[in-house]
Amino acid sequence: MPPTTRTAFPTQSTPLLTYGLPYPTLTAQHAATTFSAKRIYILISGTLARTTDSLQRLQHALESYPVADMRVVGVRRGMKSHTYWSEVLEVADDVRATGADLLVILGGGTLVDAGKVVGLALANNITTPSALSTFSTTNPNPNPEQEIHPSHLPTIAIPTTLSGGEYSNLAGSTNDTTDEKHLFSTGIRGPQLVILDAELCATTTPARVWLSTGIRAVDHCVETYLQQSSPTGDTENENETEEGEGEASALAKHGLGLLVPGLLKCAADREGKGVEARLDCLLGSVDAMGACLGGGGGAGRGREGVKLGASHGIGHQLGPLGIPHGETSCILLPAVCKYNALHSPPSPTSRQNSLRQFLLRQPAISDVLHARAINKDTADLGDVLDAVIRELGLPRSLSEVGVGREKFDEIAEKSIRDSFCRGNPVPVVRGEQVVEILEMVL
Repeated sequence: MPPTTRTAFPTQSTPLLTYGLPYPTLTAQHAATTFSAKRIYILISGTLARTTDSLQRLQHALESYPVADMRVVGVRRGMKSHTYWSEVLEVADDVRATGADLLVILGGGTLVDAGKVVGLALANNITTPSALSTFSTTNPNPNPEQEIHPSHLPTIAIPTTLSGGEYSNLAGSTNDTTDEKHLFSTGIRGPQLVILDAELCATTTPARVWLSTGIRAVDHCVETYLQQSSPTGDTENENETEEGEGEASALAKHGLGLLVPGLLKCAADREGKGVEARLDCLLGSVDAMGACLGGGGGAGRGREGVKLGASHGIGHQLGPLGIPHGETSCILLPAVCKYNALHSPPSPTSRQNSLRQFLLRQPAISDVLHARAINKDTADLGDVLDAVIRELGLPRSLSEVGVGREKFDEIAEKSIRDSFCRGNPVPVVRGEQVVEILEMVL
């Protein structure tokens, strides 16, 4: 494959997207030429650091690159899932002490979110959890006069999962004291360069992590598509082509067309050699986030461009209970689709039906439904998604991940404060609505 460098989104200058050479080579080249970096800090997955030579390969490439004085000045190996404030502030203190002028992130969404909040902390001299809490967009007592400086720390991301957080100026991070997930947007700046290495992912990312984060990207596509309006009204003809849709809708469908067949191929690839399918998934993740951000990258890749729904909103609060983000989407997305269909006026040309028809036209999905003896004529969107997720061998209920009814009230109370729940096609603004969805997946 020839080396490729382009912008991730046509209308935005950042992030740049590059692939086609091994990640150590691309990282060293861009550290030297794109960023003129001298002091590099690496934030790497603990599993990758412990069980692979990924860190050694990266350090060697950086420190042997023919640029005087470019060196690695610090390494953080691993963080707990869901980006806890205490660890974010530890990394920020370390980066500040080393005087790093470039952050390189190698791993999944937790580390990407951490890198974004670290940049916010450095730009605003945030050193304590109480100070960090005032910058949260979900802070119940915001200070409208607080001055927020944007992050200025250049960042390269090398994702090993498909959640896509590296493409947005939005981060989630968890309060250690309350276990509530908070969102940060103002002052957040996503990575300026994203390096895709399908072979790295094929050889190091566990299958369950890869596939479940792929469903997270599918969730981005589905919830984005269901939020959009057609060019001719509130709904659209089920046979309308992608060319007749808005940019976000077209990106969502294109992303799904890469992601779902790619994930099914990856699941069947037990030896982990399907590099082409993994690259399709990585590129589908780019489209998924582009769709989330309103098409073409959205308005500055910030929260103002993001329109998602209750699968994401409730999932934010399942995460701190120990459920990875990808798996919250596996559990919630089909149920939220069914909830929305149940509580919306019936229409044969609904957004759900349009997306259902698109998915049914994918041969890989038709094969899954046939193998599972599911009637395509009667299956709704939730049924189609359920079949795909089950085919991937991923969890479909809360009981599978150890969450019972005793947690429902707490989840509901926190979820209704999340703007994605309020922005759901059927606004989820009361605790009993959250509980109704949770009961569907108990």
